[in-house]
Amino acid sequence: MRTLDLKRCCGYAAVAMGAVFSLPATPARAVDTFPQRPITIVVPFPAGGTPDIIARVLAEKARASLHQAILVDNKGGAGGNIGVQYVSRTNPDGYTLVMCAYSCAVAPSLYKPAPYSIAKDFAPVMLVGTVPSVLVVNPKVPARNVAQLVDYAKTHPGKLNAASSGIGGSAHIALELLKREAKVDIAHIPYKGAGQVAGDLLGGQVDMYFDNLPASLANIKQGRLVAIAVAGKHRAKAIPDVPTFAEAGYPKMVVNPWFGLLAPAGTPPAAIGKLNTAFNNALQDPEVKQRLARLGVDLAGGTPEALAGFLQQETHNIAELIKQNHITVE
Repeated sequence: MRTLDLKRCCGYAAVAMGAVFSLPATPARAVDTFPQRPITIVVPFPAGGTPDIIARVLAEKARASLHQAILVDNKGGAGGNIGVQYVSRTNPDGYTLVMCAYSCAVAPSLYKPAPYSIAKDFAPVMLVGTVPSVLVVNPKVPARNVAQLVDYAKTHPGKLNAASSGIGGSAHIALELLKREAKVDIAHIPYKGAGQVAGDLLGGQVDMYFDNLPASLANIKQGRLVAIAVAGKHRAKAIPDVPTFAEAGYPKMVVNPWFGLLAPAGTPPAAIGKLNTAFNNALQDPEVKQRLARLGVDLAGGTPEALAGFLQQETHNIAELIKQNHITVE
């Protein structure tokens, strides 16, 4: 979802904030004293993936506004659930945040019982941005476009395998959609994080992967991976020659990975406000803009209310997608 889409969300964001997120009152002096010690951004995935890259870029710049160090702590596992649950249980004082991703909105609908509730367990800070999801294959796979890939999968059922960064992540959901839309048999191989996928994909141990473009862009440009199609409504600016799945005849193949900063529910509004300002300032830094744009990240920013509205719509849409496509935990 791009900035233009966020403006539509903001129309009902104020209502969403009141009904979905609870931000209690806090003493006025908290505005002046926060933060007094380092802040930690928990990335619920191993190092090396897109959430990790984005978190480290933002932390480097936002520390100047907050006059405190910002640490990045990778707590991967269970498709991101371990790190997200960890933050939901921490002290709601503004010193621990989570870099949430697409899987954060998937887990409540995919797992039974739900591991957490975004609406009840978290307070929104800021939507960082979105990235294109691109299907990449190892060059040994005899396909250079969607039609060739589907044809190969149908004539060699079960031979192709696809990695994901974990059950419930955008790569997993996109794979399940492709299997249903194209009616193909492709084995799913879940990893414990995107960083672990890269080596096996490049080495040919796995055939294909719906990757976040920032993480795979260099390998695409250097010819070590082949970009088959973008799982978005539009082509990606960083790889303009790669078509979308819709252009290839699969209009329902739309998965938009996103990244947003959340704090535990009950975090004082004063702390949320300072954090929001600091990270928005970081997104406006020319160096950050250049670095993230070069990676293919569509920057968002904005208010906590905008993120609240976005999350309300996103969790609803994903719940419907999972239900309609009968996607379950393996």
